[in-house]
Amino acid sequence: MFRANEPNLRNIRQLTFGGENAEAYFSADGRRIIFQSTRPPFDADQMFTMNADGSHVNLVSTGKGRCTCGFFSPDGKKIIYSSTDWKDPKPPPPADRSQGYVWPLHPYRLFMANADGSNREALSDGDAYCAEASFSPDGKKILLTSNRDGDLDLWEIELRTKKWTKLTDQQGYDGGAFYSWDGKKIVYRAYHPRNPTEIEEYKSLLAKNLVRPSQMELWIMDSDGRNRRQITQLGGANFAPFMRPGNRQIIFSSNHTNPRGREFDLFMINVDGSGLSQVTTTPDFDGFPMFSKNGRKLLFSSNRNAKTPGETNVFIADWVDVKR
Repeated sequence: MFRANEPNLRNIRQLTFGGENAEAYFSADGRRIIFQSTRPPFDADQMFTMNADGSHVNLVSTGKGRCTCGFFSPDGKKIIYSSTDWKDPKPPPPADRSQGYVWPLHPYRLFMANADGSNREALSDGDAYCAEASFSPDGKKILLTSNRDGDLDLWEIELRTKKWTKLTDQQGYDGGAFYSWDGKKIVYRAYHPRNPTEIEEYKSLLAKNLVRPSQMELWIMDSDGRNRRQITQLGGANFAPFMRPGNRQIIFSSNHTNPRGREFDLFMINVDGSGLSQVTTTPDFDGFPMFSKNGRKLLFSSNRNAKTPGETNVFIADWVDVKR
């Protein structure tokens, strides 16, 4: 769990033990964490919250269907997450891997509830994929990925009016987005097919509610969707970008050093695309990083210290700035 060649990380603590635990995100005060987990007695991911020391784990979804992508409101009173339980209490089947490594676009609806899971309300309807959601820093808007308009784009919901605004329109996948800490920018991952062969494959998979995530780069834009700009040109799958407090650097997960494999590590890069540096060095998976609001803690998911192959757990570490 502790690696000498990870100088940015000190005092690493494992918060979950066993199963598949990932996409863990701090509440704004850093005291609570929301995460998704496949653990007994559930057959698919459900949403849980816990204290930042791993104690007091509580189920906050219904225990039915399959859930993903939880996030706290800035005041900590509300949570959002996506679930298929509205359509069927049984989780949908895994993706058809005869198509290679693909992600299924299940009919996720976006829900908002009290922080304990009570008083849940749907923010989306129909069969469209509505997931990968997060709150704006002022709590007035929600950012999400949806194919409700035919393609996979970023959308924003204004909570007061429930108005949806489409922020991206380039053919391809735009998703996994988060606001900067000041709410002025949005960082996200994208795959935009560039030639007829790539376009045909993308459209064919999308028609089957599938997307191939093996080629993605990081992008940044203003919060109204203007001034879109590609940050990385690394190749492979670059995902889970999250701004470091100060809004000048982005931490993310990438397999660009091993684009055909599952060796994902955490990296940092400046918002202008310069200054790439490696943060983690485990031989398996490190992903879904998030800084605490004060920048002193880093939350991430990893295969390190796994008791069985494929086990993924949530870890928290103290962040240390080092000269490289």
